[in-house]
Amino acid sequence: MKTELETRWTDLRRKMQDASVDAYLVTDPDNIYYLSGFTGDDGLFLVTETATYLITDARFETQLAKENPELTAVITRQYLEKALEICQQEKIVALAFEESITYAMYDKLDELALCDIVALGGVIEELREIKTPSEIEKIKQACKLAALGYRFVLETAKVGMKETDLANELDFFMKKNGASNASFETIVASGERSALPHGVASPKRLGANELVTLDYGYYLDHYTSDVTRTFALGKVSPELEKIYALVLEAKQRVIEAIRPGADLRELDAIGRQYITKAGYGKYFEHGTGHGIGLNVHEGPYIGKTARGALQAGQIITVEPGIYLPGLGGVRLEDDILVTTTGHENLTDFTTEYLTL
Repeated sequence: MKTELETRWTDLRRKMQDASVDAYLVTDPDNIYYLSGFTGDDGLFLVTETATYLITDARFETQLAKENPELTAVITRQYLEKALEICQQEKIVALAFEESITYAMYDKLDELALCDIVALGGVIEELREIKTPSEIEKIKQACKLAALGYRFVLETAKVGMKETDLANELDFFMKKNGASNASFETIVASGERSALPHGVASPKRLGANELVTLDYGYYLDHYTSDVTRTFALGKVSPELEKIYALVLEAKQRVIEAIRPGADLRELDAIGRQYITKAGYGKYFEHGTGHGIGLNVHEGPYIGKTARGALQAGQIITVEPGIYLPGLGGVRLEDDILVTTTGHENLTDFTTEYLTL
């Protein structure tokens, strides 16, 4: 029986055959990890029709022997030159490369390669969209940790506390409970600043009778969650309470429609049309969601310009929002697994309107 890595190599080779290339040079760190399990921060991964090579230097030799003994490791300081030497030995005709390479690397490829070189981006990212059972379990654990994080925030947030202090407190709590790092800079936006869709935490102090929007994601065993919750510190205006209810209903309507085969653009339209009909369409300007996994933003994209349909095994966010300049905003976001029969909410902890 093939290992999970061997299955990924087979899937990639199928994509390579479709593109008429017989080798693939992998340079994106997330893609290197996906195909090799290598956690070092420097190196290349070369996939040919018959073999795979992790090309890195002596700093990682002991680590590789311990963590990745099944890999064919090539230890050198001349990564690209060694990859091209292997291509020559294997009589490679067409070498594909990712769009993540630097111009300097491309220039060297163009100069030294004795085979054709072909830009072929998005191939591994497409494979990564469909999560394996082990990946799903890791993301579920990251989402469970996110639930603990939200409970901690609700217990910690107080009027007069700086947004940055709340973000830092959450960061410490999540790392203390197993997270390796945040997958993006935690957003804490309160009062009028909650109308900023991606307003990073600032020195502003949390005020009485304000909304607070919290958007956070943390890596656990290399995979991340991505969650947004909005809560109130005291009594807020009736309009802010109204848009909270609208966003919550829009989110639920989208989630209920999630299943294999669901059109990505139509999913976006479900929540967007509901918000628009209520008179707030111009205040919802971003997409409805995106995939998560090794990165906090992966395919598929769910928005007005999206193409394609959902597939079982994808994990996506659903995150409608309404942002009223000068008043405040609401965004609610859950992480949803597309199952063979429908969906499973991996962040099924409270989204009810809470007043602290």
